[in-house]
Amino acid sequence: MPRLHQPRWNSRTRHDLIIEVWEDLDCESVGARELEQIQQALRERFGDGALESPASIARTVADEGAVLRHPEVFNYDSRWRERNLTGQSLNGLNFSSLSEALESFSKIEDIRRELHTNGDKKGVEQLRLAIASTRKDCLLIARSKIVAESQRVQAKEVSKWLMVWLQSPELFSDWLDLRRRSPEFRKSFEGHIR
Repeated sequence: MPRLHQPRWNSRTRHDLIIEVWEDLDCESVGARELEQIQQALRERFGDGALESPASIARTVADEGAVLRHPEVFNYDSRWRERNLTGQSLNGLNFSSLSEALESFSKIEDIRRELHTNGDKKGVEQLRLAIASTRKDCLLIARSKIVAESQRVQAKEVSKWLMVWLQSPELFSDWLDLRRRSPEFRKSFEGHIR
C-alpha cells in the first residue's frame, strides 16, 4: 500500500482532502488502515477540530466509488468513538437495534445531565457531535444493500430518534414516549423492543 508521500495537500475543504488522500492511497478497498491515514491528513491539514469520524470518512469515499470493508470500518469507528469522547464513559452504547438504542438513550441522558450540571460546554458539544455522527452511521446502515431489511428499518427509525435528540435533547424522553405509543410505531415495530 502506498504511503502518504505528499508533504502538503492541495485541498481547501475536509471533503476534498478526504477524496484527495483516498485517491493518493490508490487502494482497491477501504478499511481501518486507510481511514486512519485519511484522519491523520485531516489532522495535519486542518487541526484536531476538523477530524471526522471513520464512518463519516467511509461514507464520503464510498460515495466516490470506494469499496468498504464494512466490518472493519464499523469496528474501527466504534473504537475511535470510545477513545474520543473525553471524560465520558460511553462503553455499552449501541444503536444497532431499537432495544439497544433505548438503553443507550437512557445512558446518554444521564451523561447529558451530568455535563449540563457541571457546566461542561465542551463535553456537551462533544456529545452532540458523537450523536450527530452516530445518526449519519444509522443512515448509512439504513441505505445499505448488504444489511438485512429489519436492520435497515430499525436503523432508519433510530436515525429519526437521534435527529430529535439533536434538535431538543431536553424534550427527547417525552417525545420518545409519545412516539413509542403511536399506532404507526406499534404496527411497524411490534416485537422489536424487549
